[in-house]
Amino acid sequence: MNENYRKQIFIVLLVYLILFSMVSADGKPKTIHVYVALCDNENQGIVPVPSSLGNGQDPSNNLYWGALYGVKTYFKGSSDWLLIKTIRKPDSNVLERCVFKSKKNDALLIADAYDGAKIKKTIIDFLRSSAGQRIDTIQVDSQCVLAGGAAELIVYIGHNGLMEFSVSEQLNTTDSLKRDVIILACMSRQYFGNHIVRAKAMPLLWTTGFMAPEAYTLHAAIEEWQKGSEPDLVRQRAAEAYDKYQKCGISAAMRLLVTDKK
Repeated sequence: MNENYRKQIFIVLLVYLILFSMVSADGKPKTIHVYVALCDNENQGIVPVPSSLGNGQDPSNNLYWGALYGVKTYFKGSSDWLLIKTIRKPDSNVLERCVFKSKKNDALLIADAYDGAKIKKTIIDFLRSSAGQRIDTIQVDSQCVLAGGAAELIVYIGHNGLMEFSVSEQLNTTDSLKRDVIILACMSRQYFGNHIVRAKAMPLLWTTGFMAPEAYTLHAAIEEWQKGSEPDLVRQRAAEAYDKYQKCGISAAMRLLVTDKK
């Protein structure tokens, strides 16, 4: 077998390995569900941002959604994702839902922009999904997509409302599925930790201090996660992205963004 042929075989096997890692164990495309609590100067205990960015009832301009580094804008502008569906007010709490499809595979990302005044509801829905107690059904063309607790990766982005209120719902998981979670909010490891333990979710990425929960960190983490990479490498890529935009130094970014997935 000549060297060129060996290289061709290696490349083919590598492509199949990558594609295999991008689907779930039952052969269906991986699904990611992102819960975004819109930034809200009036209804959240945050340091106020400019009014156009901090109107929790205006997703199109919101810091965490329609602004330059908001989830919708950033993923819409990504060369890796295609916005295939936008739903206005899918329920009384969510002002806008976007469905993205990976340009590299069939992975789907569902992102929900919650009314900033409904931050407690956002966190409860995220935690219930993390425990498998909440399943969403979303129609995408002719395909019925199961999200929420049926997603392989569940994400919360926004202000850490648990600094101001507690969640008393029983969030113990009732199944054996292993769900990865990412929580991009200030000090999320400290405040969300007990809930995630009860939910038996896998903390792929969360934080030890104050942060800017903008979409570039999530984008980098998801791209590495889709490859089936080890959690430490997902963390590394996320920290590199955070440092790139925040100019905080890679060491500081690595201290801020940690993984406890075993």
